[in-house]
Amino acid sequence: MQIVTLTSDNGLQDYYVAAIKGAILNQMPKASIIDISHHIRPFDVANAAFQLRCCFQDFPKGTIHIIGVDSEPILNGEKSSYPTIMLFKEQYFISNDNGFFGCFLDEERPDEMYQYSNIVQFPELIKFPTKNCFVPLAKRIADGESISRFATPTNAYKRAFMQKPVIEHLTIRGNVIHIDSFGNLITNITKADFNRFGEKTPFTIKYLNKEYYIDEIHETYNNVTMGERVAVFNSSELLEIAINRGANGSTGGANKLFGMRQGDPVHVEFTPKGSKEDIESLFA
Repeated sequence: MQIVTLTSDNGLQDYYVAAIKGAILNQMPKASIIDISHHIRPFDVANAAFQLRCCFQDFPKGTIHIIGVDSEPILNGEKSSYPTIMLFKEQYFISNDNGFFGCFLDEERPDEMYQYSNIVQFPELIKFPTKNCFVPLAKRIADGESISRFATPTNAYKRAFMQKPVIEHLTIRGNVIHIDSFGNLITNITKADFNRFGEKTPFTIKYLNKEYYIDEIHETYNNVTMGERVAVFNSSELLEIAINRGANGSTGGANKLFGMRQGDPVHVEFTPKGSKEDIESLFA
């Protein structure tokens, strides 16, 4: 059974996702189709990369991931972006080379990368490319056809802008990179970033509303009472700020209570023993 995942910025209001799934089933009747998300902000390839990066390792080898975000190729000389196939950790990824691959890989490298430049011979594929181009490419991969027979090996791929935390003296300056359906604020600050300052070093997490600072990391949401703010490292080891069961209460999730949006800053300030801030606290 061939597993095919879909990630797109098409939303679910229109027929687009249904048409893509129909094309998959028409060409691969036994395929199992899994939706990653169809609520990616239009053209936000960095968020598409984040969503897929958080879950692709839960899929078996041989899975084909189709990414239909900002999917229309650009056939314009140096600025061209072609449909591209990546093999990474025994899974396949099909996307327009619009910066998705660079964001998804971050500091890692692909096992193999192929550019489908032959699309210039079939201009009809440029219309609705997720359905008309990416799905047929997935079919050829699923059939076991060698990718090098229909696409050109390449080592080059674009990287879209992706916010990275800045680590300075006793401070991590990060940002909210995703707000999930519970209103939880997922940041680009990792557990490894924290550990650079020592596991028991006191800290304060600050964001837009300074009244709601946090100075402790908990293992789970339920380590605090319902409606209380909490910071955890999620399953992807990213710092997450939440309200325990806030999405089920009157105040809503952390995004509403704190007035936070994607891209807003989140800072972590550390006060190790002997630091200027620690000494000043003795006289406060």
